[in-house]
Amino acid sequence: MDRKYDLARRRYVIGGAVLCVVVLFIVRLFFLQIMSDDYKKNADSNAFLKKIQYPSRGVIYDRNDKLLVYNQPAYDITVVMKEIKTLDTMDLCRTLKVTPRFVKQRFKDMKNRRINPGYSPYTNQVFLTQLSAEDCGVFQEKLFKFPGFYIQRRTIRQYSYNVGAHILGDIGEVSKSEMESDSYYQPGDFIGKLGVERFYEKQLRGDKGVEVLLRDAHGRIQGNYMNGTFDKPSVPGKNLNLSLDIDLQMLGERLLEGKIGSIVAIEPSTGEVLCLVSSPSYDPHLMIGRNRGQNHRTMAADPWKPLLNRAIMGTYPPGSTFKTTQALTFLQEGVINTSTSYPCAGGFSFKGLHVGCHGHPSPLPIVPAIATSCNGFFCWGLYHMIGARQKYGSVQKAMNTWRDYMVSMGFGYSLGIDLPGEKRGMIPNANFYDKVYRGSWNGLTIISISIGQGEVTATPLQIANLGATIANRGFFVTPHVVKQIEGEELLPEYREKRYTMVDKVHYDEVVQGMRMAVLGGTCRMANLPDIEVCGKTGTAQNHGKDHSAFMGFAPMNNPKIAVSVYVENGGWGATYGVPIGRLMIEQFIKGKLSPEGEALASDIQKRRINYGLQER
Repeated sequence: MDRKYDLARRRYVIGGAVLCVVVLFIVRLFFLQIMSDDYKKNADSNAFLKKIQYPSRGVIYDRNDKLLVYNQPAYDITVVMKEIKTLDTMDLCRTLKVTPRFVKQRFKDMKNRRINPGYSPYTNQVFLTQLSAEDCGVFQEKLFKFPGFYIQRRTIRQYSYNVGAHILGDIGEVSKSEMESDSYYQPGDFIGKLGVERFYEKQLRGDKGVEVLLRDAHGRIQGNYMNGTFDKPSVPGKNLNLSLDIDLQMLGERLLEGKIGSIVAIEPSTGEVLCLVSSPSYDPHLMIGRNRGQNHRTMAADPWKPLLNRAIMGTYPPGSTFKTTQALTFLQEGVINTSTSYPCAGGFSFKGLHVGCHGHPSPLPIVPAIATSCNGFFCWGLYHMIGARQKYGSVQKAMNTWRDYMVSMGFGYSLGIDLPGEKRGMIPNANFYDKVYRGSWNGLTIISISIGQGEVTATPLQIANLGATIANRGFFVTPHVVKQIEGEELLPEYREKRYTMVDKVHYDEVVQGMRMAVLGGTCRMANLPDIEVCGKTGTAQNHGKDHSAFMGFAPMNNPKIAVSVYVENGGWGATYGVPIGRLMIEQFIKGKLSPEGEALASDIQKRRINYGLQER
């Protein structure tokens, strides 16, 4: 009885095991034949060769239709590993000007599915990229000696000018993470890495095509399958017109030679960026070809940091250019009116605290206070605003009200320019100071922010945008570097006006102050005989020598350009900021510099600032 029971139970166990094996086989077959297309790919690869047709990348022009970036032919070498029977490695190395070590390592990386997750021995894999037409011609003549190797035509970028590298950006080989985030890309593809090339990658890249070629039993190409019925043509990328004025950009880069800093110019009515200079810069030609990686590593190690786009990534104390925001805030909040005067006996002095100032008449109302860049006036204004308990109820409420005005003028957050990497700068709020001073602080504690010092920082782009906002009397359009995309509209944020919290009438007072600064105040060097320039200097304190800054626009009515200049360790605002700003305004409005302007530009170009770095 027990023996029969054991046999019956054993039959069930064996039957169950067999059933499990069958189910596993069925599941595996289902996965291989239905869920996975690996075997189909391998079978197809024996009969067909699908050759990718790379689209031409969109070209880039400036605002005046001058060609900036275009394409030139380049060639990749691809390989189907399954088709390599024998390989004369030394002959291959001589032909392609590579080393045996490179070939060995390239094959190893190609087969490493961690590095190259799409690897298949039956499909084309990229072996070598960006061969010139001459090198490709040599390889083409000997191609019959290297079965399994193919030539893939594509394009690389070329530049008409040696400037604008931070705006234009560059393209480089796609990374593993970039392939994982977008199925469009395959190993060996190229993608925008910086600048416009990165931000507008999807518009510039176009759509790939494919050519289906038929093989015979020996793997030889017999022509297009079914006369090209299943071929798909590539679609070229879209062309871009930048808002950039390339002549203005070239002048800006020339003026900042041997200096660290930035120049940003904006068309106030549209938010279009006319130039975006970051110094030191680099020749964009260094970022094309097979030496791109080495050149990038060299520049990354350069103590001058040429890869850093200071125009949107550099955060600096705005200095006295920031006083215009204080004037607008105090007027709107009723802290002052147009006749309010504050004393400035060598600066602001109260309860043992002293903030120095240069010599000028005192006391002053708002317009001459802007013209002379009076520290005392703006320190008193902030002290009275933060201490206005009857109006705000607490110092925290007053501080956050102040912060809201600054944010509405474009500070404290990134503006949203169509370039990657923009920084936000720093506008403190009440919570920040409560943490720093443990809740015990007042207007005197933070008085330096009224003159653009202390915890306040901004990017050169934000300072230029302030100039555009004042020029517009109370609004700005988000700054952008692309003026037109072929067949597309710009995003709404690059067309809509963004208004500040300040009424238009108060901007008229600030404009008058900035005009007086040019006619007889701190910006006299910016005066042009036939252009009504409005300006504001900035001398931002620093651990070393002060930074030289300028913010202005012209003409005063119906303005065409707003500009900011920031030169690290340049000293007084009038030393570098003002004359450079004047030259940029003259160049854009008149289309060229006067003989006097050209002489000034040559003088500024020759000047070098000692930063303690290796001379460039």
